[in-house]
Amino acid sequence: MPLDTRNDIRSMDADGVPRAEIARRLRVSRNTVAKYADMEDMSPAAPVPARRERPALGEHAGWVESVLEADLGAPRKQRHTARRTCDRLVEERGYAGSYSTVQRFVREWRLARSAGAGEGYLELEWAPGTCQVDFGNFRAVVAGEELTLKLLVATLPHSNDRQCFALRSQRSECLCAGLAAIFSRWGRAPRVLVLDNATEAGRMVRGEVTESGLFSLFRGHYRVESRYCNPYSGNEKGSVENAVGYLRRNLLVPVPRVGSLAEPSALLAEGCARLNAAAGCRDGRASAEALREDLAEMRALPGAAFDAVRWVRARADKRGYVEVDGREYVAGPAWHGRELLVGMRPDSVEIVADRGRRVAVLPRAYGAGPAVRNPLSLVPAIVARPRAFGESTIRRDMPEGLVEGIDRMDAAGRRQTPGSIARASAASGLGAACRAALRVVEGGRVPDDATVDVLARRIASGALGGEGGADLSACDGFLRGGEADAR
Repeated sequence: MPLDTRNDIRSMDADGVPRAEIARRLRVSRNTVAKYADMEDMSPAAPVPARRERPALGEHAGWVESVLEADLGAPRKQRHTARRTCDRLVEERGYAGSYSTVQRFVREWRLARSAGAGEGYLELEWAPGTCQVDFGNFRAVVAGEELTLKLLVATLPHSNDRQCFALRSQRSECLCAGLAAIFSRWGRAPRVLVLDNATEAGRMVRGEVTESGLFSLFRGHYRVESRYCNPYSGNEKGSVENAVGYLRRNLLVPVPRVGSLAEPSALLAEGCARLNAAAGCRDGRASAEALREDLAEMRALPGAAFDAVRWVRARADKRGYVEVDGREYVAGPAWHGRELLVGMRPDSVEIVADRGRRVAVLPRAYGAGPAVRNPLSLVPAIVARPRAFGESTIRRDMPEGLVEGIDRMDAAGRRQTPGSIARASAASGLGAACRAALRVVEGGRVPDDATVDVLARRIASGALGGEGGADLSACDGFLRGGEADAR
């Protein structure tokens, strides 16, 4: 009904014109005249559409709400869509209504749920000494192999200081080691760490946080607090979200080519120092000036370094292999069937037996691949069963001449030689120990502990000489002296 017509009805009614006459003059029904003539309040109402009834969904509405409520604790990409909700209604509850009815109900429920829930972006002010943490991905060519690495980024939002570190994984031990390295750059530890569920520090589900044991120890070591936010709301830690992309564009383009995994982090540290020197903070000051306020509120570093190691119990199989994080590590046949402790560090794996006895220290491996082994872990089994040397995989780690010499030995020699090599390797390395044992074998003797150890130390100390290798004339003299003594 046009507003002018409404006003005419009310004016004519106020002037005493009969309502039948008003209806005739304005060509409207008597009911319309009565409606507007008797209306007490003409104040404008919000143009909200009337709520539609859904009789087909009525008895199922509570079930749909319970499904959507349970979804709040599920990963974002594994929540019910309106279509999936409708399909379950039909299959499980015999729903006979239309999909559009379910679709409107789900949309309205989610809109009502998000109303006033802070879905917009608020300008946040961060206190000095607060640190935000997040991960990103990048690719690098390391020793000729293209790898996908993790970029750990930590920022101080108050001063806009940004630091990053390259890691192989987001596992808690890698996170703790990377943060410890970043703290050492600042020379201080932040008071508060702001993280999200994407890290392996902890997870927040419906407001309750479950934190990993290693990260809790890390926090206690540095006396820092932690706060967790929604990983899908970037504004809650916008400083580090922006820094991930900014540092990746400015420091990792083009794809870096390095010789070892230690190089990317050194390059990133230099790049962060360069970018921070030219950066400013939100209030217009230089980042370096505001950084002093951050550092003043941060905590002193503890005197002891934090050992970022995650201990896992694993039982060795009949070959002496233990499996952790989908990768096999060789403890050695002597440990078959035993329950062992495996310490997972970012770069190494330590296998420990009962009462703290160290079984092996191996390089850490990521992704799929062969078992990681240390040839020396096979020595105890060979000493116990000398005949096993003929089929042992340790043969591939020894010079061919040494292998042939051991094959010609009797059981006592096969038992003694690997043991001497193992003991000399502790100080000089396996390569030097094998070369020393080979010199002894070539001299016609069975290697013993003292001879192999002395020769291995001489070889190791001369390994830094020219391209021709170590000068072994002294070793030859030592051998000749030994032969004379034997005579």
